[in-house]
Amino acid sequence: MNEKELIRAAFLARKNAYAPYSGYKVGAALITGDGSVITGCNVENSSYGLCNCAERTAVFKAVSEGYKSFRAIAIVGGANDEDETADYAYPCGACRQVLREFTDPETFRVIVARSEADYKEFKLSELLPHSFGPDSIV
Repeated sequence: MNEKELIRAAFLARKNAYAPYSGYKVGAALITGDGSVITGCNVENSSYGLCNCAERTAVFKAVSEGYKSFRAIAIVGGANDEDETADYAYPCGACRQVLREFTDPETFRVIVARSEADYKEFKLSELLPHSFGPDSIV
């Protein structure tokens, strides 16, 4: 799956977002080690601390389905319902740490997109330098 297809999957996932409080809808599409695509959206809650980001929704859904190896994730977010957003939606710190648990930060790709044609790509290690991961526990 190429970047544009992964971004398109993230935009489709975004349509399922439950964001009645912030109005900021996020979609994520995660490529597993075997090439499967698992999507997620943000889910808000009136008790704000219980909200869940799209990225973590995708990872938790994938893990619950037996996947534990991931290659890339595309993330899109914004206040409109279009297939183009005003800005890039970067993963929060908690999502970066959850992604780190299941990936090699030097090879895992994080794609943030405003549209299928307008995106940026990073290695997870660029977004979460000096990370704490499974190999940190002795």
